Amino acid sequence: MNDIWKVCLEESLISYQQGDVPVGAVVVRNGEIIAQSHNTREKEHKIIGHAEINVILSACEFLKRWNLGDCELYVTLKPCSMCAEVIKQARILNVYYLLDKLDYKKEFSKTSFNKIESEYEQRYAEIISSFFKEKR
Repeated sequence: MNDIWKVCLEESLISYQQGDVPVGAVVVRNGEIIAQSHNTREKEHKIIGHAEINVILSACEFLKRWNLGDCELYVTLKPCSMCAEVIKQARILNVYYLLDKLDYKKEFSKTSFNKIESEYEQRYAEIISSFFKEKR
């Protein structure tokens, strides 16, 4: 277990040295580290460059599948809402973190989501319904 946290801390230091928020993350499967990463949002100018998303993408590539239901995630800082949703979508059951977010660190919350009426709504409903009937 200590080796996992050591790798997380090392990854967070890489972020720090690159001018990013120092967060490190590791995906573990059957007690073995299969992926490790850190924040790259500032370095790569990508909004999704969070350690958790980076490490999940690496784990998916390593396992050649998106479902990580048999994996655990270790991360130095409690995941934000974006990362939490990606973690859920990847089917990861257990997440372990070292620190909660700082009290003054608030997530952006001014975005408004609005459903609109459109002549295309019914057609899209048919498309997505067909997909799930055929593929899942």
